[in-house]
Amino acid sequence: MKSFKKIALAVVAAMTMGTLIATPASAAVMTVAVDLNGTANTTASSSATPASLPLPVDNEINAADALKFVATVDTGTAVTVTATNATIVTALHTSTAPVTASSGSSSLTIATGTGITATFYVYTKTTAVGTVVVTNQGTTLTYYVQGDITSTKIHTLAVSAPANGAAGTKQTVTVTATDAFGNKVPSKSITGRIFGSGGTLDTATVTTGSTLATFGTAEFKLTLPTASTRSLVEFSLTTASDGVNTVTPVAGLATPVLTPYAEIAVRDLAAELKSAQDALAAEKAARAADKAAADAAAATAKAAADAAAATAKAAADAAAVKAAADLVTANAEVAKLKAEAVIAKADADKALADAIAKATADAASAKAASDLAIADLKKAFNKLAKSWNKKNPTAKVALVK
Repeated sequence: MKSFKKIALAVVAAMTMGTLIATPASAAVMTVAVDLNGTANTTASSSATPASLPLPVDNEINAADALKFVATVDTGTAVTVTATNATIVTALHTSTAPVTASSGSSSLTIATGTGITATFYVYTKTTAVGTVVVTNQGTTLTYYVQGDITSTKIHTLAVSAPANGAAGTKQTVTVTATDAFGNKVPSKSITGRIFGSGGTLDTATVTTGSTLATFGTAEFKLTLPTASTRSLVEFSLTTASDGVNTVTPVAGLATPVLTPYAEIAVRDLAAELKSAQDALAAEKAARAADKAAADAAAATAKAAADAAAATAKAAADAAAVKAAADLVTANAEVAKLKAEAVIAKADADKALADAIAKATADAASAKAASDLAIADLKKAFNKLAKSWNKKNPTAKVALVK
């Protein structure tokens, strides 16, 4: 059995090694064909010459908007695609299967199954350079795309202006032109129109910039009026065809804004200063009144505090006098008690001495009586003993000394 297992393992190992050796020999290196609306593109593989794509301002991803990629690979393999600043779709727009500017994703994996090609499309909504990275079996190819702003129409005019300004001063109002996807649009003329006596513009027409600092923006210089409370300026495209159709806007995209306005409140600095001065004076008067009231209240409070303090001091002084008198009385009582204690001690000492003397005399008398009684007893005993000894010479008893 062990020999059979060894043979089986050897066969499997040999088959595996044969597969590993054979795979590289048969693997085809992926090739990718790129075209835009049927015209081959040979420059997109360089970041310096990205494929220029129209922006899908009609909200339909058609052949004219999307770069087509056809990757040729081995049967049964998969093609992985990732995109930055661009979007991947697997089909183009049709009336029955719409593909819009919100369709697609930034990554996609296409399994070829029994075929040898993977087809997908890439579109962009930004003028920033985007990348498309295509990978199959260790081969990775990178392509570059960029949205073309030159043929894009303005979809939105946005206004930035100060909320207010002093009468007669010059203010800057900035108008930014963007397409339907928020890309700034350069080299387009914008016209400003002031309503009523709302001030004056240095120039009524300004072209959006094309440099890095001013790209897609137009600055208007507005001198605020001196006899009005506000300045109202409307902005619009100098050439209407530079903007999108506002009558029938594109479905699925934001509503166009091509006639915004700026409203700036005009400040009368002299009137504001006078009002501020009056307010300051009123505030000072109010503070003076408050101070007088506070001073009066403080004086009243001080008088009340002083009276309370005097009352408290008188009560404290009286309590101190009484305490002193009580102390004198207490001291006299203590002296009396001390004297009585001395007398009591003398009496106690005499009584003790008398008792000791009496006890001593009594003890001496008792001892004398006891000694006499003992002597008498001895004498009587010896008398009896002598009489006994005479009668009983064989059983004599000793005499007591």
